[in-house]
Amino acid sequence: MPAPQFFLGRQPIVGRQRELVAYELLFRTSHENSASVEDDVVASAAVMQHAFSGLGLQSVLEDKLGFINLSAPLLCSDVIEILPRERVVLEILETVELTPAIIERCRALKAAGYRLALDDVIRFDEAQKAILPLVEVVKLDVLAMQARETEQLVRALKPYGVKLLAEKVDSTLQRDFCHELGCDLFQGYYFARPTILSGKPVQPSAMLLLKLLSQVAADADTQDLEDTLKHAPDLTVHLLRLVNSVAFGLPRKISSVRTALTLLGRAQLHRWVQIMVFAQQSTTHTAADPLVQTAAVRGHLMERLTQTLRPGDELLADRAFMVGMLSLIDALFGKPMEDVLKPLNLEDTVHEALLNRSGWIGYLLRLVEGIELADRNVTLTLLGGLENLSLDTLNRLQVEAMSWAARLGRDEEA
Repeated sequence: MPAPQFFLGRQPIVGRQRELVAYELLFRTSHENSASVEDDVVASAAVMQHAFSGLGLQSVLEDKLGFINLSAPLLCSDVIEILPRERVVLEILETVELTPAIIERCRALKAAGYRLALDDVIRFDEAQKAILPLVEVVKLDVLAMQARETEQLVRALKPYGVKLLAEKVDSTLQRDFCHELGCDLFQGYYFARPTILSGKPVQPSAMLLLKLLSQVAADADTQDLEDTLKHAPDLTVHLLRLVNSVAFGLPRKISSVRTALTLLGRAQLHRWVQIMVFAQQSTTHTAADPLVQTAAVRGHLMERLTQTLRPGDELLADRAFMVGMLSLIDALFGKPMEDVLKPLNLEDTVHEALLNRSGWIGYLLRLVEGIELADRNVTLTLLGGLENLSLDTLNRLQVEAMSWAARLGRDEEA
């Protein structure tokens, strides 16, 4: 049976010279260029999850802006503050009632540096007049208006200095008409239909996700957060992608879960976990993914081997754990290892161990893989290259790692 996939629509937004300015990111459930949205919160959260931790921001937006639809609950939630303000435009859906509370929230977001847009505008009323000083872009639904109505709306909005985006432009006639009216931006089938981006979703453990959420809310120690994430390689991959999506020009490469947590910060971590919960609120799991279990065993075993062979070198132990835990992400995501690693900005020894099984940590990984295959010759040969490690010690550490990882399965059944 084919692996399940997630889908993300991406439609270009162009300027007056047809230059690419931005992409609107759209909720999709298949390769079809349409979607039935039953819950705006879930749809927007899914878009954020897929774009920022599923595919990676750089892959989705390249160097352009991203327009993201927001309903009232998400607009008022601090979840959206995980979005990098320099890369996104927050698009307020036409279903959002522009109450004084909503306008105050928009004022706070603008003060924080976010760009705002109004979606599917077909009239100009007092509520819109109140929010216009906070808005950078107004999207005009030209398909829902007669030419005369569009012209009147443009004339009414021009004095406010907002950028006017003509959306749902599907013909040369419409494009030329809106261009002559002075619209600044354009979007619609005339320019390009949405491109569908897809990937294989990796659903984190529901129990661990809730545990992580409660830990972050309680301001738990970094060590406790790290321990929880060590049981969930899928969550850790999402975390690494997020760190690289929201923090351009990282001061150093990522070599451990602790480094990623430190770079992201508590506030952003809290928002990220909330997004994961939002996006998966209708998902249930009754057992741990066997790939996740195997990856967790590998991570813990490689960490314990390093602590045994190189006592006192906790940095190396952290790197060994990360290599073991991420060593199955190609299977987990259904993509070549090189493609999955590219956006993660991993430290060189970690990257090379995963990609080429090279270096001391790569050697350990080959040993662990030999154990899994029950290949005694490979195991003994590799074991011979490590001083002070007996077969009995190796077997004991393997049982310990399996017992440690099995708690993930028990948590799922609780």
